[in-house]
Amino acid sequence: MKIVTWNVNGLRAVERKGELQKMVNRQSPDILLLQEIKGKSEQFSEYLTKNKNYRQFYHSAEKPGYAGTGIWLKNNLADEVENIEFHKTVPKAPNMDEGRVAHISFLMRKKKYDILSIYFPNGGKSEQAWLDKLVFFDKVLDYMNELRKNGSNVIIGGDMNVAHTELDIKRAKENDGHIGFHPQERAWVDKVITNNWIDAWRAKNPGVTEVYSWWNVYTRARERNVGWRIDYFFTDKKLFSHIKKIEYLQNQMGSDHCPLLMEIKN
Repeated sequence: MKIVTWNVNGLRAVERKGELQKMVNRQSPDILLLQEIKGKSEQFSEYLTKNKNYRQFYHSAEKPGYAGTGIWLKNNLADEVENIEFHKTVPKAPNMDEGRVAHISFLMRKKKYDILSIYFPNGGKSEQAWLDKLVFFDKVLDYMNELRKNGSNVIIGGDMNVAHTELDIKRAKENDGHIGFHPQERAWVDKVITNNWIDAWRAKNPGVTEVYSWWNVYTRARERNVGWRIDYFFTDKKLFSHIKKIEYLQNQMGSDHCPLLMEIKN
């Protein structure tokens, strides 16, 4: 099972550039998790809504052109699994009406899977937005633990809007204490890990530096690789041995984020 997560920073824009099609054709993911789709289904093309190779689900924000998430499920995989359901919420998380969660659950070979595409809040708009971000973090972890307790194989993919350690950000000293690299956010990632979840890429690449997933467009930071690693896959520890491959597709253009690909042996 090949899964890709990508903050596209505007689904219509990345399609218009042809970059979405390039990525899908090159990688042919079984499941594609999208964040910041910035639109509603009725605004999208047939490629984005009636694709011959995928079932496509979106959770759009109420505010036009903002946030939103989506999941594409390859028809070949859909034919092999049972009890496919799509969901839109994390219980008790702040209701921001911003389409921050798209969630698919299914049974494959008698094993249950819950796979979530999440666009975590930035938290920089206001003091309330910051507090809501921290609550959102905690409720996501609660939900991850609940799904696992119910016997599911849980995979969380998305833009988590936090760099965990100094290894995950180019200019750690300058950003220490700022939103996105704040001690409270970083402590949440610590808490996730102590709850027996793994940051899948980091677990496979301990100590590796200079690998990022987001770069500031306005400063042309990507050209100098001055970035942040803020896009992740979290999985339960028991799935770690099944991860065949995981890598950031840093040569993939189209967004200020690059995709993250993970292959899991079933």
